[in-house]
Amino acid sequence: MTELIKKLCSADGISGREDEVRKLILSEIEPYARCSVDALGNIIAFKKGKSSAASKVMLAAHMDEVGFMVNYITEGGFIKITPVGGIDRRVVYGRRVKIGKNKITGVIGAKPVHLLSGDEKNKVPDFSEMYVDIGAESREEAEKHVKIGDSVYFDSEIYPFGEGFIKGKALDDRAGCALLIDMIKNEQPYDLYFVFTVQEEVGTRGAKAAAFSVMPEKAIVVETTTAADIGGVDGEKRVCELGKGPVVSFMDRGTVYDRELYSLAFEIAERENIPCQTKTLVAGGNDSSAIHVSGAGVKTVAVSLACRYLHSPSCVIYERDYEYAARLLPLLAEEMASC
Repeated sequence: MTELIKKLCSADGISGREDEVRKLILSEIEPYARCSVDALGNIIAFKKGKSSAASKVMLAAHMDEVGFMVNYITEGGFIKITPVGGIDRRVVYGRRVKIGKNKITGVIGAKPVHLLSGDEKNKVPDFSEMYVDIGAESREEAEKHVKIGDSVYFDSEIYPFGEGFIKGKALDDRAGCALLIDMIKNEQPYDLYFVFTVQEEVGTRGAKAAAFSVMPEKAIVVETTTAADIGGVDGEKRVCELGKGPVVSFMDRGTVYDRELYSLAFEIAERENIPCQTKTLVAGGNDSSAIHVSGAGVKTVAVSLACRYLHSPSCVIYERDYEYAARLLPLLAEEMASC
């Protein structure tokens, strides 16, 4: 497991509250690129290459992670929360979280099982029925530590397990951020733009502003994407698989990707003997949906890492897939920029 991924995933930054992540990324890349931060909080970095590019190419990865915000404090001192981004309610109950800038520890709870009716026992509680217990005995005591609008983050360590697997929160999309940082730190043949976007999980809002600023002709969105390579799932419903290399999408719910760039990614992978795969299900979306329709239109391709248990406290990727993506991305960017 790279130390860079560990540092990035250990930082906290739900949509609209990416400050901690942004500060960390800037500390990594400022010696290697000309950087600016726009009004929304996107990082826009220009990396000078050996030569000027024939086409302006932008690579994008989002900084934000899914989580919650505090929306109410009960008389008994329990914290009510609302989700930020798409979160499966099944992965939430009983999880440890951190709240606000002081990272107050809490546990997500709901009505105890022995008080549930027959129908309720077969139903996952709605977020409105959940709360965070921080050990306060009253609203007044809770308000000394927590305020409405505070961010709530999953409290989940990142660590390696098995043979080359990595588990942790926010691998979506801190793994993508790490890939871009690695490229910025290394010499590139052509000038390139790199953007680290905000608020992807709530509607690709940062990418819209970043693409407007850069006005690229071509773009690579670097992401993670849902893998369902588990027992009981067969055929196209597996979507993609860990260990089979980076995932290049032909279509999702927000974008029909540029056919030539989609083919180019596989041509490079075959030429360089890099394992590569595609998604077998049209689902999800990413910053491409905002980028490809910006300005007069942007030829866009998405290169992702297969990730199990996406948007949970325990995302799982395969380290070798990261290494394959780190080989493919610079070659793809080079060919896109050269013509």
